[in-house]
Amino acid sequence: MMLEGKRILLGVTGSIAAYKAAYLVRELVRAGADVRVLLSPGAREFVTPLTFSTLSKHPVVSDFTSDREAGIWNNHVDMALWADLMLIAPLSANTLAKMAAAQSDNLLLATYMSVRCPVMVAPAMDHDMYMHPGTRANLDILRSYGHTILEPAEGELASGLYGKGRMGEPEDIFRAVVDHFHPRLPLRGMQALVTAGPTFERLDPVRFIGNFSTGKMGFALARSLADAGAEVQLVTGPVQLTMSHPLVQVTRVESALEMLQAVQSHAQAQIMVFAAAVADYRPAKRAEVKMKRSADDLNLQLVPNPDIAATMGASRQPGQVLVGFALETDGGEEQARAKLERKNLDLVVLNSLQEEGAGFGGDTNKITLFWRDNRSASFGLKPKSAVAQDIVNEIVKLLPA
Repeated sequence: MMLEGKRILLGVTGSIAAYKAAYLVRELVRAGADVRVLLSPGAREFVTPLTFSTLSKHPVVSDFTSDREAGIWNNHVDMALWADLMLIAPLSANTLAKMAAAQSDNLLLATYMSVRCPVMVAPAMDHDMYMHPGTRANLDILRSYGHTILEPAEGELASGLYGKGRMGEPEDIFRAVVDHFHPRLPLRGMQALVTAGPTFERLDPVRFIGNFSTGKMGFALARSLADAGAEVQLVTGPVQLTMSHPLVQVTRVESALEMLQAVQSHAQAQIMVFAAAVADYRPAKRAEVKMKRSADDLNLQLVPNPDIAATMGASRQPGQVLVGFALETDGGEEQARAKLERKNLDLVVLNSLQEEGAGFGGDTNKITLFWRDNRSASFGLKPKSAVAQDIVNEIVKLLPA
């Protein structure tokens, strides 16, 4: 995971934006970070320790003592030395002023005064407070300390006014944290598109033509691309899977025509991976009511669906990398090489239903890769997450320098 083993001390101060910090904790923990939360006295007016202790899976502290009678105190020095990064989000104007003046009248500030790790802050306040000369001067002092200031966004504020001052969105702060720990992620700042799952082509309101794809391979690829820094658009047919990654946006569709439309709306992505098992045909006419059973044969007229990979390959932009999949029962290599040329792809991933542990439904896959320069490489049976990483490694090599 992107933040596996990273220790993040999150300070939450008294701001209406404090609720956003809960979403931020969730994303950091999901990325593998160990998160400890400190609340300022003002923060408790907006959020509860229970919320953050549940999300972080650690006790949340806000006072110097946990039990005065028993003499139990919270060691701010230990917490400060524990952290790899101190992140204060939201940072109120009041706490900002105290930080700039080196005050330490609460546990959060005392811990801040003791940290040796990098510090990152996300200011949140009304526009006029943010633009006040004193606030601007205080931010400059924090910059002079080497702290990273995550500039607030412009928009509607809690006061009802419009202007700059609202805390950045949790996903943007998450990206800043990832960039801090991984400044050289190979796909940082790039746009990627992944298709996944089957498509369902309706015969009538209750029946459809489809296949057994579960979407697991496509979802694994979307996650691996995001873990490498890419912002991913995942377009998926009907599957039971969910995706929770701040760099992955999911669009759910049903039919091949819907999938094509969704893909074309992201035609500028530098990376396109077509892992979906798109139905080759759809009914020429869909019945508006359920078709009734009879003793006669049922003849269906089917028409071809658009070939999404070929459509995007025909209109590809310079510098784009396009990857297709070939799931075959026979003649796999011949089919894969033909798809490279016919669909104007850079790489084709072949897997076969004849291989035990490969194909639809399972958690493993066994693939062979084919390139336009006639190279090929076979990989052993692996979990689909590892297979996805192998494919992403090759995508990185194909990108323009």
